[in-house]
Amino acid sequence: MNGIFNQDIFSKNNVLVIGDVMLDRYQWGEVKRISPEAPVPVVKVLGKTEVPGGAGNVALNLSGLGCPVCLIALCGADEAGDRLKQILDAKGINTVFKVDASRLTTTKTRVMANNQQLFRLDEEKSEQTSPAISQEIIKHFKENLPSCRAVVMSDYGKGVLSSPEVCEQIISMCKNAKIQVVVDPKGRDWERYRGVTCVTPNTTELELASGSETEGNEQALLDCAKYVKDRFGLENLLVTRGPEGMCLVMNNNEIETISAESREVFDVSGAGDTVIATLAAGLAAGFSIFEAARIANTAAGIVVGKLGTQPVTFSELDMAFGRNGSDKNAAKIFTLDAALIQIQAWRAAGKKIVFTNGCFDLLHPGHIDLLNQASSFGDCLIIGLNTDASVKRLKGGGRPILNEHDRAAILGALESVNMVVLFDEDTPLALIKALSPDILVKGADYRPEEVAGRDIVESYGGELRLVKLLEGYSTTRIADRFP
Repeated sequence: MNGIFNQDIFSKNNVLVIGDVMLDRYQWGEVKRISPEAPVPVVKVLGKTEVPGGAGNVALNLSGLGCPVCLIALCGADEAGDRLKQILDAKGINTVFKVDASRLTTTKTRVMANNQQLFRLDEEKSEQTSPAISQEIIKHFKENLPSCRAVVMSDYGKGVLSSPEVCEQIISMCKNAKIQVVVDPKGRDWERYRGVTCVTPNTTELELASGSETEGNEQALLDCAKYVKDRFGLENLLVTRGPEGMCLVMNNNEIETISAESREVFDVSGAGDTVIATLAAGLAAGFSIFEAARIANTAAGIVVGKLGTQPVTFSELDMAFGRNGSDKNAAKIFTLDAALIQIQAWRAAGKKIVFTNGCFDLLHPGHIDLLNQASSFGDCLIIGLNTDASVKRLKGGGRPILNEHDRAAILGALESVNMVVLFDEDTPLALIKALSPDILVKGADYRPEEVAGRDIVESYGGELRLVKLLEGYSTTRIADRFP
């Protein structure tokens, strides 16, 4: 599937998401002792992060791929609901939140230490919504449907999609408008999903809906999938199977198995959200169900390599399909939000964070030497990489020679580099302030007072390191050799 992507492949296709939102809170810390009060670890909290979960994470995945998104959901009249809307609004997602003062916004708080989840605290109220609120949700759905190419029903069993009547109205409107509908299911009775384009259960959810256990038997799983697809009148059924990949039963009962991407798994949180979001984006862009499922499988392989609930991005997916480098290198390319979560985990594990930045256009031995030196100063090296627009402003119309995706892929292939984060400004000041590295590295051709971010790093006890550069190497000098 190499070469199928271009930057606007998803950007012309609006997707509507309706379902259960939640706020995922992470408390990152370290464990050095056991409590004297009970045989439990004492976690010293070093940092906190908040990200949207459930249907909110589906919307973030779609937005990360470039799809315009409308999210219709329900929340409580509480701080968590306000925070969810703030985060989603800041990401440019069109949110339509119906506030129900009688319920809590679902909140999941995960306590993390040494890159592991110790436990989770859930705050929620999951009963079905009232008929009056359900009809208001349907009204908003009807108003936003005409501009959409696909619909995602993200059912976490928290109330929005628990009513068969609500689901029936949604599906009926989509069928009349010839809009494809994909469902992330919940519970035993899928009658409320009857007739949709595709349902995406994991193996446990499939067994629950079928009333049978597959016990790891391949044929038993295929039989269950066919039975459930036919019983509930589904056009397609895509079963996600973790390290075993996916199984797709299509409308003509033809079966396709899709092997999992080989990656180190850090966290499966939100992987199902990524699957259904990418599947919907692929269908909206005109891919067949099999092609869309393959893209979704690759996207899932990317996000399980991240800590916490994190969406996939277009750049990561593009890179994973080989247009801009190895899919393994994509794991080192981070959005700022993903970077902040990973850095919290590194700090909780006692890691020293090193940062340097640049355009890195036509990587040469001088760059490699600088990065090797920078890496030696700590445990994790982060590269702040200028975007194409930033390079053009700094270097002129003929630059960059390589685009930002290619430059990020090359840096990600280096053993000395642990993370690459792109920034669009002329200087990395805002990025340095957000990441708060322990050590800032630049070449010795700078004087300390000329280094952007030096005062920020030193203000909290960090330090600047100036390293000697290899003589005779520069991208400009190399580029000038060619007409």
